[in-house]
Amino acid sequence: MGIVSAMDEVSSGRVGVREVARAAGVSTQTVSRVINDHPNIRPETRARVLDAMASLGYRVNNAARALGTRTTRTLGVIASDATLYGPSVGIAALETAARESGRWIATAYADAASEASVIAAADRLLAQGVDGIIVLAPHVATFAALENSRAGIPVEALHAGVGADRQREGGALAAEHLIALGHGRIARLSGPNDWLEAIARDEGVSTAISAAELVPGPVWRGDWSAASGDAIAPAVADAIRSGITAVVVANDQMALGLVAGLRERALAVPHDVSVVGFDDNPDAAFYAPSLTTVRLDFAGEARRAVAAVLGADEPIVDAPELVPRSSTAPR
Repeated sequence: MGIVSAMDEVSSGRVGVREVARAAGVSTQTVSRVINDHPNIRPETRARVLDAMASLGYRVNNAARALGTRTTRTLGVIASDATLYGPSVGIAALETAARESGRWIATAYADAASEASVIAAADRLLAQGVDGIIVLAPHVATFAALENSRAGIPVEALHAGVGADRQREGGALAAEHLIALGHGRIARLSGPNDWLEAIARDEGVSTAISAAELVPGPVWRGDWSAASGDAIAPAVADAIRSGITAVVVANDQMALGLVAGLRERALAVPHDVSVVGFDDNPDAAFYAPSLTTVRLDFAGEARRAVAAVLGADEPIVDAPELVPRSSTAPR
């Protein structure tokens, strides 16, 4: 049975390696190899064994396996505010991507603006023997904090590096859409200025506006919530009366709040101003009006981050896509 031993069967209650092998139609040795991440296993066989483990409720004894393999096959995730759409869907996507690679995730929540909080989260994950750490929606100070934690294992960010490039592409798509509709005065409602995600999206918008030789409009900053979009609506309303005709908003939730706040001030979207969001959350098509937004390949980005910490080949990630709806119209 290799590294997996009777300890695994005891730890999983009534379900053991034999039951998994029987359900998957393979040998117990094959189950053992899947559990211990043996490289010479066909993908379809690995998937069949993992499905059998999940359906039977089989639980591997990580402590027993780690003694022989020096790996727990668990990846750590440091997340901040999971109540927001971006972080919540990111965690779900990482869970799926890790499972596809025969791994599991352990999540630690931190105030990503606090170095002490990030280090504490990293320490919790390291104490669990994780094989790598993925940072979700990091702040500028997050990586410095992780360096101070002396993790000694691979660390990757979901929205930094190559991921940041796609964030910039998405920001540029939003601005280019408005420019193509004839808007020459484009404002921005950005995310917090210490979030790498917000910075990258801003850079993409700025690049597109500069390339079109337009004068940048005003910039406001929210905290990613619909409430912050609503709170900034009075300032946006004043800017509209001064000639602003479009706003790029850094996420859909703030766009929702902004549109509602403008409506309360007798300003209609898109009649008085066009609004573009970002993320294409599941409710965006049902806003009033339905929201034009930028869609990212969250699942692909999660697979890329998991592959990076595992040292595997980078998978194909779809480019950002502009999803036009009713919140934008020609100038």
